Amino acid sequence: MDRRSFLGSCSAGAAGLTAAGGFQDAWAATARPKEYPRALLVDERGEPLKASGLKPQLNYVFHYPFEATPVFLLDLGRPVAAYSVSTQDRSAYSWPGGVGRNRSIVAFSAICAHQLVYPTKDVSFISFRKTRAQRGVQDGLIHCCAEHSQYDPARGAEVLSGPAKQPLCAVLLEHEPKADTLTAHATLGGELFDQFFRKYEMKLSLDVGPNAKNAVAGQSVVRELTRFCKNPVQC
Repeated sequence: MDRRSFLGSCSAGAAGLTAAGGFQDAWAATARPKEYPRALLVDERGEPLKASGLKPQLNYVFHYPFEATPVFLLDLGRPVAAYSVSTQDRSAYSWPGGVGRNRSIVAFSAICAHQLVYPTKDVSFISFRKTRAQRGVQDGLIHCCAEHSQYDPARGAEVLSGPAKQPLCAVLLEHEPKADTLTAHATLGGELFDQFFRKYEMKLSLDVGPNAKNAVAGQSVVRELTRFCKNPVQC
């Protein structure tokens, strides 16, 4: 199994890496997967999403593990191996790589690990770029326009450039080969949900309502980013 090490940097604020519902030192020290209620990924009609129907290198969005926390779903178009990364406080973990018939499908929290920029229905300053952005370092990265943090989704969303101090939190998917379905069941890595809810409390209450902090259970709707968001910004 191909596992490469990522040298993360440590900076002030590591204590702020909390999981919604309470920070647990033991979990942070080992960076084990954090299980949440299982959610089947479905299309906009409510039908189970077929993994093989995803268009390669296209941005898809669903919400997990909470009603207001967006996730990027990507078919990178090639097999993706496991990769070793670490959180801002140097808690190492092994991201398991892609799932699906070609092991090419990955999912990461769409909340930037620097200033918590995220895609809304009106605008998105963060997204996967098939080809390099104006200030990009290579093709095929998740790029945040706020201060140009860039993450490699083929390597556990490790940070390649910019001010972000840790990878995007991974969302773990289970692929059922016979039905060709995908189910989200856990996160892995540095969660930033508490900070996210504190920073955007007012906006989320307006956009999502009182259910913003509710756990997603049962199913989660997947949409293309261009259908979810009116203005995906390219920078």
